[in-house]
Amino acid sequence: MSQQPKSPRIVIAGGGTGGHVLPAIAVIEELQRRNQQADLLWIGSAGGLEAEQAQLKNVPFKSIRTGKLRRYLDLKTIPDAVRIPVGGVQAWRLLRSFKPDVVFSTGGFVSVPSVFAGSRMAPVITHEQTAILGLANRINARFADVIAVSFKDTIDQFKLSPDKAVWTGNPVRGSLLNGDAAHARTVFDLIPGLPLLFVTGGARGATTLNSRIEANLPDLLQRCQIIHQTGPTSANDDYRRLTEVRVALPAGLQARYHVREFVQDELADVYAAATLVVCRSGAGMVAELALLGKPSILIPLPGSGGGEQVLNAKVLERLHGAVVLDQESATSERLLSEIDGLLEAPDKLAIMGSQAFKAASPDAVSRLTDLVLDMAAGNKVWLRV
Repeated sequence: MSQQPKSPRIVIAGGGTGGHVLPAIAVIEELQRRNQQADLLWIGSAGGLEAEQAQLKNVPFKSIRTGKLRRYLDLKTIPDAVRIPVGGVQAWRLLRSFKPDVVFSTGGFVSVPSVFAGSRMAPVITHEQTAILGLANRINARFADVIAVSFKDTIDQFKLSPDKAVWTGNPVRGSLLNGDAAHARTVFDLIPGLPLLFVTGGARGATTLNSRIEANLPDLLQRCQIIHQTGPTSANDDYRRLTEVRVALPAGLQARYHVREFVQDELADVYAAATLVVCRSGAGMVAELALLGKPSILIPLPGSGGGEQVLNAKVLERLHGAVVLDQESATSERLLSEIDGLLEAPDKLAIMGSQAFKAASPDAVSRLTDLVLDMAAGNKVWLRV
């Protein structure tokens, strides 16, 4: 009687921001789509998005202490420096108990202890979502067996060894491909035929972006309807404020403005219905816009690690798949002008969507999942990817 192959034991390490969480979610969904049995453990931070997402996906989750490594003076540097070795000990104990076949890191400072400890127990793969290696992944790269990158240029830019670096692209959750615009219209009571603007500052929100949309609401709502993801109240006060603003609008405009802290289950449907997206340019967001072929106005977060959001945005800008505005020049007036101009040019929006899709990596989640499973099985096929 033949033995059933054992389920691979996979540790997911990473989190803190949506960009570091979404690739893990994409791989988890791909494993489920394939009916691939796997024993999973997600190691992250207690206060990060990963704890909630792991629970939603029924993945066992363990938190460790984590500290942020900074390149500038900050009062938090000393207590954070103390947390880092504590997190290392916690990660080592969790890994020793779990006995992983592979450690799959998606970056963020919380991933570093697990990558360091895991490198002595199992093959390690770390995935970089942005066009440049973040500080955490520069550290992880010293201990990882494989660095999976989202942009081919990253390999040359950082002179990564061809035996260690592999291009996979940035995976997008497969569930986003099944959006139903009609369902979004039902859930949000949208008006058929009226353009839909989807505004999001990412999982944590963006007060600057939210405020500039707020200043334009009376004008914008004459031309379109808006689904506005403000970010959670734990991150900012925008949801409360904008809910009050909505109540003060004339009844006809109220019906066109939909405020949410976070769009969860309906995100795929919102994307499918959206005419134009106004957002930051985190790596996950740019990957989603590209794969879904959505025209956008991107406002990169100033000063994000090494200017990564600017580089992410330029990927779509070079293809004429997005309009990119730096935060300083994206005044309320300029933003209103850009939105109006695009909403009045449906042919241009269609071309932008087609151009954005050229930056997509449709098989990224499949490539990355294959890589994780091959490494868990002890195969070194990444050398031929």
